[in-house]
Order: sequence, then C-alpha cells, then structure tokens
Amino acid sequence: MTNVLLATDADWLFDDVAAALGGTHDVHRVREGSQVAAAVGEVDPELVILDLQIGNMGGVATSLLIKQEARAGRLPDVPVLLLLDREADEFLATTSDADAWVTKPLNSLALRKAANALL
Repeated sequence: MTNVLLATDADWLFDDVAAALGGTHDVHRVREGSQVAAAVGEVDPELVILDLQIGNMGGVATSLLIKQEARAGRLPDVPVLLLLDREADEFLATTSDADAWVTKPLNSLALRKAANALL
C-alpha cells in the first residue's frame, strides 16, 4: 500500500478522500499546512494532497514550501495534488508548483485517476 498525506481541516473532505483512495492507499492526515513538511519527513508519502483552504497556511503556500524544500534537498521530491474550491482557482494552482489539481466537489473517480496518474 502506498502512503498518501492529506492536509485538510475539513472532516468531510478527509472522509471523501479516504473513501476514494482507501483500500489501495493509506491516507494520513494533518490539519494545518504548517504541519505538512514535518509530516512528509515522518510519513514518507508517495503523494501529498492539499486542500486549498487550510488553517493558517493554505494549499498554495504549502505546495510552494514543500517543492522548495525538495529542490534544496531537505525533503524528498513528492508529487502534490491540490484540491481547488472552484474552477476560477486554477490560476492559483498554476502558481503553486503543484503537479495536478482537482476541483471540488470531489468526484471519486476523478480523484482516483489524478492520484494514480501522479503515482
């Protein structure tokens, strides 16, 4: 089974992602973007999924941080999937260094397809 790290403070979103990816992936969760870098080191995920709106450090800033840390050799280079609130947020996603994104409300099939493509 592969490890997936999800950063979200929304319980319903965790439930949706776990339901879509569970069975073939172990979904680990942090509730704040500021916790993601440390969790990447601990969990060693093959994929990081970031909610656009999370606590004090959103998905765009978190994606930029972990990608910069990977380029500096302080974290492994792990693909990032960003969960957008609306299609208009795609512009933000292009500035985030994220490898892919999916717009909410989540479609389980689209989420699985995007996750598997990155893995």
